[in-house]
Amino acid sequence: MKVESFLQMIEKSSEGAAGEYFTGVPDSLLAPFCEYLLGAYGIDPKHHLIAANEGNAVGLAAGYHLSTSKIPIVYMQNSGEGNIVNPVASLMNDKVYGIPCIFIVGWRGEPGVHDEPQHVYQGEITCSLLDLLDISWEVISAETTEAEIEAAMKRFLPLLKTGKQVAFVIKKKAFSYDGPKKEKTAAGTLIREEAIRSITKVSGGDPIVSTTGKASRELFEIRTAAGEDHEKDFLTVGSMGHCSSIALSIATFRPESPVWIIDGDGAALMHMGAMPVIASCKTGNLIHIVLNNGAHATVGGQPTVAGDLKLADLARDCGYPYAVSLDSGEQLEVELEKARALAAQNKGPVFMEIKCGIGARDDLGRPTTSAEDNKIAFMKYLQSIE
Repeated sequence: MKVESFLQMIEKSSEGAAGEYFTGVPDSLLAPFCEYLLGAYGIDPKHHLIAANEGNAVGLAAGYHLSTSKIPIVYMQNSGEGNIVNPVASLMNDKVYGIPCIFIVGWRGEPGVHDEPQHVYQGEITCSLLDLLDISWEVISAETTEAEIEAAMKRFLPLLKTGKQVAFVIKKKAFSYDGPKKEKTAAGTLIREEAIRSITKVSGGDPIVSTTGKASRELFEIRTAAGEDHEKDFLTVGSMGHCSSIALSIATFRPESPVWIIDGDGAALMHMGAMPVIASCKTGNLIHIVLNNGAHATVGGQPTVAGDLKLADLARDCGYPYAVSLDSGEQLEVELEKARALAAQNKGPVFMEIKCGIGARDDLGRPTTSAEDNKIAFMKYLQSIE
């Protein structure tokens, strides 16, 4: 289904109450939807905002309704359902404020459709979670017709008028968009994979916790190409935004070695409250690296606000004793060596922002080991460090 047709039917069937305001977190299944929004509106606080996380998007949506009486549209991957539980249940629900909202949910891990391990269980419970939140839903596929959208909206509109929320659950390849695409601007020029290669070189035998998305995939392939095992790396294939918290506890309970975090800007923004917590713990053997390309690169390159932020200054304000930002490769290994020396002397946590480009190899694969095998090997490796 064409994105334009889908949104036109929502606007028409809602009697003009919906279709003027969009916010959310990008998803690869919703890439045509996101491309349309960026082409039509760009980033505009009055029409379209990419939020830090899905809960943030619900708050923005609530404010839009309170100020205009109109119905907001919030988009997200189904993994973001967890982030909306609190604001939906304690703010939007009709037993509280009764704020209507239309959710557009990408259905990763749909039962019967092959997907990555981090999506399987989330896919199984996607619609059950919506039921639990009292959100009526309709599944959209490539075969869905405009008449079916109109029928769904006819069912939804009375619910929305009473302050309830509804959702369209979007199957893989359900949307298409052939219009102009907004040019993507990266935060830097360094190739992310080369930056990760330098990290693996300098880190030696230190454990690494890497974020979800292409960064972990690149780390896995770098190890494979070098003929190395993967036991030193914990690949955080899901739970976007939480790899730094995982690493903080590892560094706290395994102080024998520096512990590295390979984070992304989108992930760091999603749960940025982790940064002052990390700094407050004064865990000296922790090295927190954010590969900042100013984009949600894994799901289509949609922009984040991190491209305009000075993350190293932010880290210093949070309390990191040492923070640096790099936008070229000239000093990369020197700074990585310095970070490792500081962590080895228990003088961290250390923060490094490495500004990167958006692209990745077309032939980039995925980890060939299971998540459970990764966990077992990594735990065994941690126990071996003296």
